[in-house]
Amino acid sequence: MLTGGEIARRRIVAPDGELGDEQVQPNGVDLTLDALWVLRGAGRLGRDPVDRVLPEREPIAANADGWFELSREDYVLRFAEVVAVPLDCGGLVFPRSSLLRMGVHVPTAVWDAGYRGRGESLLQVANPAGLRLQQGARIAQLVLFRLPEQTRAYQGRYQEDC
Repeated sequence: MLTGGEIARRRIVAPDGELGDEQVQPNGVDLTLDALWVLRGAGRLGRDPVDRVLPEREPIAANADGWFELSREDYVLRFAEVVAVPLDCGGLVFPRSSLLRMGVHVPTAVWDAGYRGRGESLLQVANPAGLRLQQGARIAQLVLFRLPEQTRAYQGRYQEDC
């Protein structure tokens, strides 16, 4: 596994510049909130890639101070940081424990070797009282693990040219 310092030194993660010192953790780096959406339609996932249709989504606006007032619901989020996963690594993202203690979860998928972009995930607010969340808040931690050897780069549809 790469340490947070190694991830920062290798510039695997960068939000239009340098990571803040508070984002570098012993076992990974914290990712911050960029944007939120509510799903407004059905998705579709078949065996063939042409049968993959993402649902429509509606952006959530933050108030003038950058705060989102969230009710008990599921949201789609985008992380602010651009991530470039090396070909000899894979990545996992976990919610920060502060969010879990508030009744909020950030489930994610595997981040493949060679992926480059700003990841998206779910934000599940289970707390019946809701959540106030500020844009730019640290909400998840990216952990990278070494593969036994380099592999081919991710070529999927979510690869971003940042």
